Formats: sequence, C-alpha cells, structure tokens
Amino acid sequence: MSEAIIECRDLARRFDDGAGPVEVLKQVSLRLDSGDTLAITGASGSGKSTLLHLLGGLDRPDRGTVRLLGQDLAALGETERAALRNRALGFVYQFHHLLPEFSALENVAMPLLIGGCRAGEAAERAAGLLERIGLGERREHRPAELSGGERQRVAIARALVTDPRCLLADEPTGNLDQDNARHVCELLLGLCRERGAALLVVTHDPYIAAAMDKRAQLNAGCLENV
Repeated sequence: MSEAIIECRDLARRFDDGAGPVEVLKQVSLRLDSGDTLAITGASGSGKSTLLHLLGGLDRPDRGTVRLLGQDLAALGETERAALRNRALGFVYQFHHLLPEFSALENVAMPLLIGGCRAGEAAERAAGLLERIGLGERREHRPAELSGGERQRVAIARALVTDPRCLLADEPTGNLDQDNARHVCELLLGLCRERGAALLVVTHDPYIAAAMDKRAQLNAGCLENV
C-alpha cells in the first residue's frame, strides 16, 4: 500500500467551555491518499473545523497522532512543522482572506515568495494559474474590485500555486450563492484531479458532499462513514 498523504489515528480534542471540559473529538481516524476526495459533514459545533485544524498542524490533539507524508506532526519542531505544512498542504476557507492591498496576481504569488521562489518565476506561475481559472484578465484587480465568486477562485489559486499534495477546505462555498458555489466546487475538484492532489472538504452543502468520492459525518465526536 502506498504511503498516505494524511493519516490520523484515534484523535481526541477537548476544550474547556467554562463549565468544564468538553470532548469535541473522540477517537477519530481517517486516511487520505493521492487523488482521494472526502467530504466531512456534521452539525454546527460538531468539531469539523477542529478536525481540519488538527490535520493541518494548526492545533495539537490531546490524544492520537497525525501523520503528514509519513511524518508525525507532534514529533516535529514548530519550524519543521510549518515547513512541511507549507510544502504539502493548501488551505481554503469560507472567507477568502485575500490581502486587500495586493492584486489578484500578487495574492496568488505570495505563498511562492514566502517559500523563497524568485519574484519573476512566482509571478509567471501565478499568472498561469489565474489564466487556468478564467481570471487572467482580472489579475491586476484588487479583491475589492472582484466579485465574491472571483475572490474565492483567487483564494483557491493561491492555495494550489505551490502544488500541495492535499487541499484542506473549510466551508469553501459557505459565503456564495448556489451558482457560484457549484462553480467553485467544480473548480476545486478539477484542479485537484489535474494535480493528483487529495481534497478534504468540510461542508454543509449537500451538492458538494455528493460530488466527493467519499463522505463521512461527525456525530458526537466520532467520524462515521455515510
């Protein structure tokens, strides 16, 4: 069996809500290989975003392990963990989080520049990806000059410009109307399949959930296949 892109085993995470500890996740296990697409659904507050943060190395579990490209995230120092995360993962959120003072091209190129890529190469790669998603003519526009759907497409391009092995998306269409949501969903799937990248989407949208190859639901802190 090939090495998993992301694998977690028996993850547990608790928080203190002021009245005592609340266990949000209990013994959650999953595995994503290259090209896998998985939708995780569940009620608000069920721990979907918490799970995504643990898988992305943005938070630490109270119990269990997370492995990214075979490396135990808990065994890495902060610098090593950040470097692995930046190399292997892309993140897309409900709100685009684009930098308002920069153009679409500059926003997409930013992860490459942070990673040490030469400015000319970063701009060329960013421009190519913007052309691929139909925004080549909008590359000099700032976020305020773009529609909501366009801003989210730029955010997807930014997440994929480094060619990550896996994309983690947290309610990526939650702020869009139905037509734009479906377009963004198709774009996510198409771009990930082109690159052989895994895709994990946390969503309330049944259309997006149905478009993924695999589906699971968080219920009472446990992950159930559906």
